[in-house]
Amino acid sequence: MMITIRPAHSGDHPAIADLISELAASSGETTPITPEFVRHFLEFPGSGVLVAEEDQQVVGMLSYSLRPNLFHAGNSCTIEELIVTQAYRSRGIGGSLLERLLHQLSREACTEVSVSTMPDNHGAIAFYKSHGLIDEAIYLEKHFR
Repeated sequence: MMITIRPAHSGDHPAIADLISELAASSGETTPITPEFVRHFLEFPGSGVLVAEEDQQVVGMLSYSLRPNLFHAGNSCTIEELIVTQAYRSRGIGGSLLERLLHQLSREACTEVSVSTMPDNHGAIAFYKSHGLIDEAIYLEKHFR
């Protein structure tokens, strides 16, 4: 079978919501994600999702957001979420999604890309480092709900 990487479209909203729910469940959490919120995310300026598809079934996704960055005087990209459904892992799909985004960003003259992960998620850290991302900063956050 062949995996296709492409930008998400409106028919992908339910599959993307399902993948985000799978990502949350993998760490023992829940998420209020709905297909309607996926639509809202995709309509928001600078937001995007790449999907990995096999036989017209979405099996992975990478969400990201672009915004202007004052320090770099150019656009900056944040990888929001990257997940491949359990049955399709270890086939290079996550790497293909990330490489597609990195290629796209280099063509658009983006100044930087960043991602955060939990400090004990050694697999994700190794994955991102293997694609050229480096330890650069500490990411702090505060949740409001």
